[in-house]
Amino acid sequence: MMGEMMEERLQKIMAELGVASRRKCEELIKQGKVRVNSIIVTELGTKVDKQTSVIEVEGKRLIHNINKVYVLLNKPIGYITSAKDQFNRPTVLDLMSNIEERIFPVGRLDYDTEGLLILTNDGELTYKITHPSHNIKKTYTARVKGRVQNTAIEMFKNGLNIEDYKTAPASLKILKFIENDTLVSITIHEGKNRQVRKMCDAIGHKVLELKRISIGKLKLGDLAIGHWRYLTVSEVEYLYSLEDN
Repeated sequence: MMGEMMEERLQKIMAELGVASRRKCEELIKQGKVRVNSIIVTELGTKVDKQTSVIEVEGKRLIHNINKVYVLLNKPIGYITSAKDQFNRPTVLDLMSNIEERIFPVGRLDYDTEGLLILTNDGELTYKITHPSHNIKKTYTARVKGRVQNTAIEMFKNGLNIEDYKTAPASLKILKFIENDTLVSITIHEGKNRQVRKMCDAIGHKVLELKRISIGKLKLGDLAIGHWRYLTVSEVEYLYSLEDN
């Protein structure tokens, strides 16, 4: 009975051990890149005993009792949010050289976007933050071309048609005018590819500069560009509480 009680789904264990998000772990399993006790496992429902099983991902054995790391980075422009880049562009992991643990970005920020990015080796937390059902607000400041009119506020609130989908209701605030441009604050719940830029294009105002300043209650604050800090215990607890939303 004890052996059965220790068994959990393979992708959940992999996420807990810091491989990647649960969704990415599922892809690795389906691709035949995971072995349990030297046998390739491709069935997503497979349950294993994490205490006694030897789990290998792409030939590397997973180590139990991993030290969980939670980092908040102020990402500069000109860095990509992935571990590798086919064009050899710098990645956000290049800014983490003094962290020994293998950590991964949670979600993404575009190459030409700066601001708040979370990195961790906690796959379960990654899953909670990125899962659409949790509706986490992400707030950006953007300098856009031209003078934004108040009518844009309603357009964002009602949702905008972008390519093949309509965005969920979003918030736009006009902060100030800078010569012929406008500084705005935009809050969205979704995180589709280049969504903020596409929404601004849809109202006729091209984004010139874009910065994410918050994810839920996590704030970028006065953290300098290219610098990072560890999340506090209360911030990590807050992110875990999102599961109950």
